[in-house]
Amino acid sequence: MQVQPRKRSGGEPTIALINVVFLMLVFFMIAGTLSPPLDPDVTLVNTADLENRPPPDALVIRADGTMNYRGETVTDAAAFLESREGEDREIVRLVPDRALPAADLVAVGRALQAAGAKRVLIVSEKEVGQ
Repeated sequence: MQVQPRKRSGGEPTIALINVVFLMLVFFMIAGTLSPPLDPDVTLVNTADLENRPPPDALVIRADGTMNYRGETVTDAAAFLESREGEDREIVRLVPDRALPAADLVAVGRALQAAGAKRVLIVSEKEVGQ
């Protein structure tokens, strides 16, 4: 009776698994942001209870394109800029309605820049993660 040698089963692919895990580790280290932790003595500001209203010095543009500044109707962007006596005319804050077409917002911004505004800032709502 002749004894046949036992067939060796293929080795488990542990080297391949280690390589994949190592590559994933390197990927997440590069893709992620590594930053030092916050100082444990610092408490961050909580803004959840703040009122949601536009700043008082902002030009509000509704969805239909009508504009208001401090409760008064504004018909022309250039006239609005000229009427701001004693205020900073170089920086204008806009609060557009969410439904306002982008082309209308750009047109108002360009009209304000043509009238002399150096910076036109758009005030928006910060999206809170769900």
